[in-house]
Amino acid sequence: MAEAALGMACPACAAAPDPEVAARARPEATPRQRRVELSLPAIHCAACISGVERALLSDASVLAARVNLTRKRVNVTVADAPEAEERLIALLRARGFEARPLDGARLAGTRADPEGRALLARIGVAGFASMNVMLLSVAVWSGATDATRDLMHWLSALITLPAVAFAATPFFRSAGRALLAGRMNMDVPISTAIILAAAVSLSETILSGRQAFFEAAIMLTFFLLVGRYLAHAARLSARSAAAELAALEVRRAERRRPDGTIETVPVDALRAGEEIVVVPGGRVPVDGQVTEGRSELDCSMLTGETLPRAVSPGDTVHAGMVNLTGALRVRIVGLGEETLLRRITHLVEAAELARGSCATLADRAARAYAPLVNLLGLGALAYWGLTSGDWRSAFNIAAAVMIVTCPCGLGLAVPTVQTAASARLFRRGVLLKDGTALEKLARIDTVIFDKTGTLTTGNPVLLEPEAIDPGTLALAAGLARFSRHPLARAIERAALAAEVPAAPVTEVEEVPGLGIRGRTREGEVRLGRGAWVGTGAENAAETISWLRLGSQAPIALRFTDEPRPDARETVAGFRDEGMHVALLSGDGEGAVGQLAAHVGIDLWYAGATPIDKSAYLRGMHDEGHRGLMIGDGLNDAAALAIADVSITPASAVDASRASADIVLMSNRLADAVVAWRMSRVARRRMIENIAFSFGYNLITVPIAFMGHVSPLIAAIAMSASSIVVSLNALRLARGDVR
Repeated sequence: MAEAALGMACPACAAAPDPEVAARARPEATPRQRRVELSLPAIHCAACISGVERALLSDASVLAARVNLTRKRVNVTVADAPEAEERLIALLRARGFEARPLDGARLAGTRADPEGRALLARIGVAGFASMNVMLLSVAVWSGATDATRDLMHWLSALITLPAVAFAATPFFRSAGRALLAGRMNMDVPISTAIILAAAVSLSETILSGRQAFFEAAIMLTFFLLVGRYLAHAARLSARSAAAELAALEVRRAERRRPDGTIETVPVDALRAGEEIVVVPGGRVPVDGQVTEGRSELDCSMLTGETLPRAVSPGDTVHAGMVNLTGALRVRIVGLGEETLLRRITHLVEAAELARGSCATLADRAARAYAPLVNLLGLGALAYWGLTSGDWRSAFNIAAAVMIVTCPCGLGLAVPTVQTAASARLFRRGVLLKDGTALEKLARIDTVIFDKTGTLTTGNPVLLEPEAIDPGTLALAAGLARFSRHPLARAIERAALAAEVPAAPVTEVEEVPGLGIRGRTREGEVRLGRGAWVGTGAENAAETISWLRLGSQAPIALRFTDEPRPDARETVAGFRDEGMHVALLSGDGEGAVGQLAAHVGIDLWYAGATPIDKSAYLRGMHDEGHRGLMIGDGLNDAAALAIADVSITPASAVDASRASADIVLMSNRLADAVVAWRMSRVARRRMIENIAFSFGYNLITVPIAFMGHVSPLIAAIAMSASSIVVSLNALRLARGDVR
């Protein structure tokens, strides 16, 4: 398709940020801000997330707060002030949330998973007690009466009460903190149910009643603990990419002293400009530049690229990379927050913490559950107690209702999916900068590509070098070796591939923007633009460099921008799924049309300016389409920001990487299709989990209210719902993503 007229747009509008992703701002916020990260070891559900965030945002100095349930942390953006961290911790503790500073020692300790060990210990006690109490209950169910029955009940009480006091401590502590702070969470009805079951059973035992429910109290505790541990294990198995990146950080480094000796120091003691030594097998602790040595680096955790990268003096290395072969001496350029590893870690954390429409729906529903559960429980108690007069049975029905309505599954519905999808994409080399990108990506119907550097490698290639006279190619290579221009590099590569040695050229001078000239025995030789070389023949549809020796006729050397190896595959991947695909480029018609035909794009526009690209995207959005923009250049930055969702390769300029929602660290264009397919599967899993959680409650709550569910069965059902939701999310960690 020939070049078409595109709409125009105000440059300021084109560069304006999307208001939907603008950060929360307060008029009274001070200009200076700081970021605080706190550990929240006791949080476990959606009610905890919303409670922590509301508590923090009630402080006028807090600009933003986002909880990561998977990592049990909260990231807070707060006005910079002395003792800000201590004030936030005190605020959370006053609201009943255990909060701690996040330091290196605790970070190292989290790998040992003390919470998991503690839960397993409590499960063991509750399980052992349950088996023994069940054996004693069998005697009662078999017909034991009078003194024998009372003895069995008292023995059951001696086993159950201490076991419940120990095993149910996590529920009691959480409920106690919430009540003391004047709020509700889901551990309040859970604790109430356990205490009710134990209290009613003890009352029956004291009064020599025929029935006691100690097995229900202890087995209820056992199944609740099993459900909580399985949810904990699911979060660990869907380990966040940010946690994996944090594990790449090195704590100690080999610093080279001015006298040449080596000392081992903490990374915190290093300073920019100093030199360190990285031995084979060691991990690079900083960002820096190689000053001595040659080696190969494993960059897979940062870029997703499995092949090692060769480095030599002058090359850049980044923290987290593994040195494979030779020793390297590295001059420090970036430390701590300045390293690429730390910046990527923060981006991944932001992606895992962000919430789209599905997450917001789940959060709101889970937040409303705590008061609803208590109302349902009180309603069941009053109804059955007043209508039947059997308050013991009414207490059991109320306990079952309060347990079965626990929204743990709803709280896990979206975060587990988001974490699993982000982690899987990151391991492939796809970095989600915006956590809502998955949801937005799943709804697109149009894909817009840039040309140079996106569908092409950005490296020009000399056309038909075999048809060029060897003498001409040698002369061009003789000049090209003195220039770093991309076209000069292409001539050098072509001559090397054809095994044509470069001709000797002297008095070489490069004229910026025009070309390069020198002298041979035959006279002056020039390589560059047509007008400068001495010909007016220019063609905007082609990339040409002219070579002229003395007064001879100029010779045209034609170039093409080599398509990426996976460009055709990527375009076909989107088209086969029914996507509309377009190509917008600032290049001439000939080059754009040729590439579009090669990769299989029918709709293309040549000569598009940055304003044209922005206007095209706005017009497309006004027509009801949702677009994905894939670009890499500075001229794509505005379009990337305006698009519904945007992707850029890691090789893109800084402005484009800053504007994009997703960065292909692997530089594999085909991974854009993988990310889109993953987004559709992830959105489907989120909807499935939310639908299952609502459906579970719609079915189980009426049955429990009618008195057909015991507290024990309610605990099993509630735990099973959380397990189903977690396992459904973890399906993203394996198998096809179609």
